[in-house]
Amino acid sequence: MLPLEKFTGFMGSSDDYEGAAFVLFGIPMDFTVSFRPGTRMAPQHIRQVSFGLEEYDWDLEKSLDEVNFYDLGDVALTFGRIEESFANIREVTKAVLKDDKMPLIIGGEHLVTYPVILEFAEKYRDLAVIHFDAHADLRDGYLGEKLSHATVMRRVSEIIGPQNLYHIGIRSGTHEEKEFITTKSNYLGQDVLAGVEVALRKIGDKPVFISLDIDVVDPAYAPGTGTPEPGGASSKEIMEAIVKLSSLNVVGMDLVEVLPVYDQSERTSLLAAKILRRALLSFNICR
Repeated sequence: MLPLEKFTGFMGSSDDYEGAAFVLFGIPMDFTVSFRPGTRMAPQHIRQVSFGLEEYDWDLEKSLDEVNFYDLGDVALTFGRIEESFANIREVTKAVLKDDKMPLIIGGEHLVTYPVILEFAEKYRDLAVIHFDAHADLRDGYLGEKLSHATVMRRVSEIIGPQNLYHIGIRSGTHEEKEFITTKSNYLGQDVLAGVEVALRKIGDKPVFISLDIDVVDPAYAPGTGTPEPGGASSKEIMEAIVKLSSLNVVGMDLVEVLPVYDQSERTSLLAAKILRRALLSFNICR
């Protein structure tokens, strides 16, 4: 039996796991956040506010009732115990991949991407990761820890190779991180849509995992996050980016670092829900 907890589902989700092309699940972890805690609340909150949106996407002219996707609920985690929690995350991810479903994952802090990628790399050879973020997350260690939301992409680079990591929207980090991202990895710039166009040309038909930290969006549009960084993308730009990426061989995606308590307007959670709806409808074109 998988280590899961389920309270409610995302709008439009079905009860048919076997027939589902996509499987959504949450990872409510915020063990290593360094500024504002609370991202563990995001998976359930994003589900709740999703019901304030239409199932129909005005721009794509498609509706969630045209997509069979299943919401597993949230991975059951042991608070403060990273290794045990990683084991549960990997178990759920592995099971979904074994069943040939596309996982769509709601964090939680960005460190949740690490155990997820460990499983994706087992299934997909030459996996590419597109990393949307305000921060490089490429430190080798942070506050004495190798496993942190500030080191997650460094750890991912060790799994797939830095040459298979593509960074878009980065506008904050250390001198060492900037040197790493520009000499060893693929830095595609701060402009989200321009960066996506470069990614489309570079990646080709490789299997692609998308890791989207909500702080890639400017805090004017998405203030509910742990470490907001001015100067980011607009809501419209990030939505357009998802559609453009649907021409790649996308095999999975996570959306992380939404922090509901710091946004009473709920526009950050609503944007996250809309990004997930856009992903479900856009990636469905290729399936």
